Amino acid sequence: MTQDTLWQLDAADISARTTSGDLTAEQTVSAAVERMNAVNPDLNAVVEDLSDEALTRACALDQVRAKGAPCGPLHGVPVTIKINVDQKGHATSNGVVALKDLIAPDDAPVVRNLQNAGAVVIGRTNTPEFSFRADTDNPLFGRTHNPWGRHISPGGSSGGAGSAVMAGIGALAHGNDIGGSLRFPAAANGAVTVKPGLGRVPAWNPSQSAERGLLAQSMSVQGLITRSARDLHHAMPTMIAPDARDPFHAPLPWLGPKLGGPLKVAFTKNTFEYDLHPEVDAALETARDALTDAGYVVEEVEPPNVFEAGRIGYRALMGEIWSMMKADVDAHGSSTISDIFSVYFQEFPPILGDDLLRAMALRSHYTREWSLFLQDYPLVLTPFLPRPFFKPDRDTEGAEGVHEVLGCAVYSYAMNFMGLPAASVPARLAQLPQGPQPINVQIVSQRWREDLAVDACIAIEDRIGRMSGPLWDLME
Repeated sequence: MTQDTLWQLDAADISARTTSGDLTAEQTVSAAVERMNAVNPDLNAVVEDLSDEALTRACALDQVRAKGAPCGPLHGVPVTIKINVDQKGHATSNGVVALKDLIAPDDAPVVRNLQNAGAVVIGRTNTPEFSFRADTDNPLFGRTHNPWGRHISPGGSSGGAGSAVMAGIGALAHGNDIGGSLRFPAAANGAVTVKPGLGRVPAWNPSQSAERGLLAQSMSVQGLITRSARDLHHAMPTMIAPDARDPFHAPLPWLGPKLGGPLKVAFTKNTFEYDLHPEVDAALETARDALTDAGYVVEEVEPPNVFEAGRIGYRALMGEIWSMMKADVDAHGSSTISDIFSVYFQEFPPILGDDLLRAMALRSHYTREWSLFLQDYPLVLTPFLPRPFFKPDRDTEGAEGVHEVLGCAVYSYAMNFMGLPAASVPARLAQLPQGPQPINVQIVSQRWREDLAVDACIAIEDRIGRMSGPLWDLME
C-alpha cells in the first residue's frame, strides 16, 4: 500500500501498523488530511479543518512511541468529531449561527476517550440546525452531500460524519443519536454503526448552560460510524471508558458473556401501514440468509408493538421539546428549521402536561415487554426504513415529506425511547433509476449487548462486502 492509498485503511489496520512501527502516525494522519483536501470541497462533510493541529499531534505521538511508551488502541487513527459535541478550544455551534462563537472550555467525554486511546482529530463534521433533522444542511456551513451522489440525502443529524467516513476522510466518525442520528447517516451512506443503549457511553458538554430534558437525556447516545463492522469492536471499547461527569454511565465491559447454543434471531418485515419497497425486502432477505448461514437460528416472528412504542415515544419527545427547546428554535433557527418543526408537531402531536408524565411512565412498560422478548430472541432483525433513502430536503416538502422521512421510521426512534442497542449495516447495493444506493437493515440487541449486534453485522458484511469499495470506484 502506498502513501496515496493509506486513507483506505480501517482503524484496526492503522493502529496495528502504527503500533508495530510499520507506519507512523504522521503518515496515516497525513494521508487522511490529503484525502480530506481532495474530496471534502465537493462534499462539505467536514466544516472545520483541524489538519494543522492533527499533524502536530501525530508527530507528538510518534515521538512518545519512539521513547518506548505504550501505544493506545487507536494510536494514529484519524477521526472526525461532530460539531454538536465539545472539543476544547473549538465552537460547539450545533449548526446554529447564534452559537458559532460558543467555544468549548474542555473536551466532552467521547473526545477525551478517543484522544486518550491515541486517536487524532482531523476535523469537525456538519450537522443540521440544533441537530434535529434526518438531513444535513444549515445556514452556518451549508449543505453536506452524499458521496454516492446528489440524488440521496447524506442523512442526519450526523450527516457530515457519515459522508466523511465513507468518502475516506478518517477511519472513524463520531456521531450521536436521539431518534436515529447515527443510523440515518449510516443507512444513507452505506456505513455501519451501532446506536449504544442507555448509559453505555459517557456524555456531557462542558459548554452547556443548562441540563437537558429527561427524555433527551435518556434517548440521546454517543457513538461511531465506520466503514467496517469489525472496527466497531475495535474502537467502541475506548468510547465507553468511564467519566465521572456523566453520573448515569454504566461501566460495563464491551464484550458480554457467551450465550449458550445457536443465537436466536427474530425476523420481521412488518412496516405497518407503509409499503415495503422491493429493494428493502431483498436486503432483508439477504441479511436473513447471511445470518442463517453463519449459524444463527432466524425465525420470522413479531416482536412487541414497536409502532406504538415509537409513536408515543416520539410524541413525548416532541412534548419535551415544545416545553424546553421550541423557544430557542423560534428565536435562533432559520425559517427552514422553524417550518420543519411546525410539521414535526403535526406529524407527532406533542404530549404535554400530565399526559407527558403518563407517556414517560409507559416507557417502562414497552421496554419491559421488549426485555422479556429479548430473553428468547437476543437479536431482532428489522427494516430501518421501508423504502430506499430519501432525496435531499425531502423533509422541507410539508407533511408528506416529513411523513416519508420520519413518520415511517418507527423502528429507529422506538429503540431510543426504550434505550435499546440498535445497529445498522448495509445488506444490498440497489441499482435505482436515479443511481446506485446502499440499503441498510437494523439489528436490535439485548440491553448491554451491543457486541451481539456487531457480531451479526459482521456476518452480514462478510456475505455482501463493504460498501466502501464500490463507492470509491464510483468516486474515481
